[in-house]
Amino acid sequence: MKVVLLNLCFKEYATELANGLVNYVDLTVIQQENKDQDAREVLDPRISVLTFNKPKMRDPKNIQAMGEMMDLIRQVNPDILHVQEVNDIWYLLTILFQKLPPLVTTIHDIFSHPGDATKVFGSDYSRPIAFYRSQKIIVHTEQLKNTLHQKYFLPNHKVHVFPHGEIATWYKRHEHKDIPAKEPFTLLFFGRIWPYKGLKYLVEAMPLVAAKIPQVKLIIAGRGEKIEQYFPNGYDKERYEILNQFITNEDVIKLFARSTITVLPYIEASQSGVAALSYGMGTPVIASDVGGLSEIVKHQQDGLLVPPCDVKALAESIISLLQNQELYQKMQAATLIRCQQDLNWSNIAEQTVRVYHKLLQVK
Repeated sequence: MKVVLLNLCFKEYATELANGLVNYVDLTVIQQENKDQDAREVLDPRISVLTFNKPKMRDPKNIQAMGEMMDLIRQVNPDILHVQEVNDIWYLLTILFQKLPPLVTTIHDIFSHPGDATKVFGSDYSRPIAFYRSQKIIVHTEQLKNTLHQKYFLPNHKVHVFPHGEIATWYKRHEHKDIPAKEPFTLLFFGRIWPYKGLKYLVEAMPLVAAKIPQVKLIIAGRGEKIEQYFPNGYDKERYEILNQFITNEDVIKLFARSTITVLPYIEASQSGVAALSYGMGTPVIASDVGGLSEIVKHQQDGLLVPPCDVKALAESIISLLQNQELYQKMQAATLIRCQQDLNWSNIAEQTVRVYHKLLQVK
């Protein structure tokens, strides 16, 4: 079977999926020239890679870029075209009007997240083009599947649910030096900092945690809002380590290696690549019981779930896990087992190929 994987975003996910798929299909990856070179460096050498130049979103030369992309797809003439969710209006208009091979799309988020200032203008209106033009859709939670069925009336047989594979492997493929040991009382908040991530509730919980565990420390790592709004009176640099910036591949590995618990105090969520990354690093997760997080974090097995916006419950869960080494070690072992089972890329690739076969059978 000949497959094209169009890699325009979610490079860690797309790369690891490609490395799994190449064991089952004749795979070509099409991606943008001079972008995500670190992803190309860790692709399996059996994978053919084709590239095209794509300018910034507002540039009308995108019309030419989409033509180049379609020429590459026609050149390969695949049995299946598999695309990672793309909220680029140029791409969406292209698939609306162009004849395509049988199309499979992986949808990571159905709607834009509240307060996300980086979202593409009009994306909430244009995104459904991909839903309807795709013959098969892959999502990461049953909640997302139900939303596609209820809001967009997509039939259940069109939507398949596979977990978000662990992506620590992607970071580990790059060369790293001096990886630190875990710090026994260090928490990590990682990723884009926008209101829906609920950082304010974790900051409010920290004094409650510190009253019981004076050694506790919180690392906040990621870009987004100005961090000063969360600390109007300044902050204790012994208690907080703040990296309000782009985090390099090497620093990602080091941050998760140091951290005892990853905390996701979100007030809204569809799924979580951060949880998948954390599990791949053997780090349990404490997360809000909201959206698809309750399907990703298995309560009392590889992490803990707490009610969203509940500062006291969040603090109590952090304290209980930091103080109970037996429970912590059990959860840490469970995270690694999950990475060998449902979060394993070979297993996800095998399930994905089954979707391809189902699509070709009804073509």
